Amino acid sequence: MRRQHIVLFALCLVGSAASASPATTQRIVAATNAFLATLEPDEKAAVNFASTDTAQKQRWSNLPGGVFKRAGLRWADLDETERAAWLEVMKITLSQEGYRRVMDEWRADDALAASSGGGRAQFGAGFYYIALIGAPSESEPWQWQWGGHHVTINASVAGPNLSLTPSFIGVQPASYTSADGKTVRPLGDIERDAFVLLGALDQEQRRAAILGRTAIDVVLGPGEDGKTLAPQGLRADRMSADQRAALLRLIAHYTGLVNEEDGALRTAEVQSHLGDTYFAWSGPTDPGSAIYFRVTGPSLVIEYGAQGSGTPTHIHGIYRDPTNDYGSRYTR
Repeated sequence: MRRQHIVLFALCLVGSAASASPATTQRIVAATNAFLATLEPDEKAAVNFASTDTAQKQRWSNLPGGVFKRAGLRWADLDETERAAWLEVMKITLSQEGYRRVMDEWRADDALAASSGGGRAQFGAGFYYIALIGAPSESEPWQWQWGGHHVTINASVAGPNLSLTPSFIGVQPASYTSADGKTVRPLGDIERDAFVLLGALDQEQRRAAILGRTAIDVVLGPGEDGKTLAPQGLRADRMSADQRAALLRLIAHYTGLVNEEDGALRTAEVQSHLGDTYFAWSGPTDPGSAIYFRVTGPSLVIEYGAQGSGTPTHIHGIYRDPTNDYGSRYTR
């Protein structure tokens, strides 16, 4: 019932200055300050950046260390107390599902490191970086940034407002075996729900949605801040109620990355513009193939691009809000 109440409240607020409870921000700020309290002076100097440091805000990539130069505090250089304190920041900011997904993506890089032949590229969890852009505050804008190869989260906080765009939601390898012997596919549910939506479309709708028969890479990935995509594909107002519900389930994997309160608000915002949202596809239409899909709306861009031919080996993905990347809507 609590989630339903939050969603109904959010639907009343979208289009205005919708925001979650200040209590969420208080918890994020408290956890971040607790993390800072675990650091040595040189570590604090490495992790802190000025709120005006636009270059650091945009310093993220899906490329591995050794190929792309990151700045901040490297995970390999933290002790267990410092690591545990940082993970608390992520747990409070993200939803349970979002945190699990991000952790599974991150662990995939250790699987890649174990199978790679070395060389210039640096794979593995140790090559992820933390940065704080601006001082943690319950009222003034600031950002935490965490990421490395194939996954980056940019969390922009401004008072009670919280944005996770832009974030890179990818993985390599797409599937791996965990330490307890289980097969892990961090983005498997996203791929499944994309095929469910595609399978629900009739032939005329598929002709509108399918842009080509070859999968492409993401268009608005790292280094593409401020750019936009022209709407392409099948518009949601041409979908049935069941098809729109399937589209929302797919979108919710992204809008639901953030904690429950902010996630409900974000989902409601996207849902309020659903009729003007487009679904597009490139690549084969058989499950297990390398595919690309895109969801675009007034405040939403989602891209998912499986790399390589045949069975996908790794996946690139982007989650953006053209009206609010880096929380820009909150600081205008």
